[in-house]
Amino acid sequence: MNSFTVVTHSEQETRRWGTRLARLLHGGEIIGLVGELGAGKTCLVRGVAEGLEVSKNAWIRSPSFTLINEYEGRLPIYHIDLYRIGSREETEGLNLREYLYGDGVSLVEWVEHLPAEEADEYLELRMTHAGGNRRRLNFIAHGERYERIIKGLTATRF
Repeated sequence: MNSFTVVTHSEQETRRWGTRLARLLHGGEIIGLVGELGAGKTCLVRGVAEGLEVSKNAWIRSPSFTLINEYEGRLPIYHIDLYRIGSREETEGLNLREYLYGDGVSLVEWVEHLPAEEADEYLELRMTHAGGNRRRLNFIAHGERYERIIKGLTATRF
């Protein structure tokens, strides 16, 4: 199985999928988030942060202007936003490899702006509006490690 789709019906349910995903992470994972503004990317990141035991006092926000936010939990979280990145030089200036191939979990919003050679294996998460508060979450594995994560997502219950 290289993909799995679920529809959430509330912000809380989207967060719970992030928490569920976090329980399957061991460090070194790259999660690529794809979706228009307001699709729930940062909401899902909040769930991952909760699942990775980031302090409840941490302000989990989109790194649109800072480009990278770091949080400490069971594993370090690198919340990266590439929305404003327009060139390869800008990407190189961020030293992304340090984050992507470190011991933490990299959650990359607008992963489609990441040059293809930067990450050939990752979990792609396509998020789309499905009417009202509903969101369609489509998890797509790029590599064996991520296929195992999808199997874990489908095998466990809340």
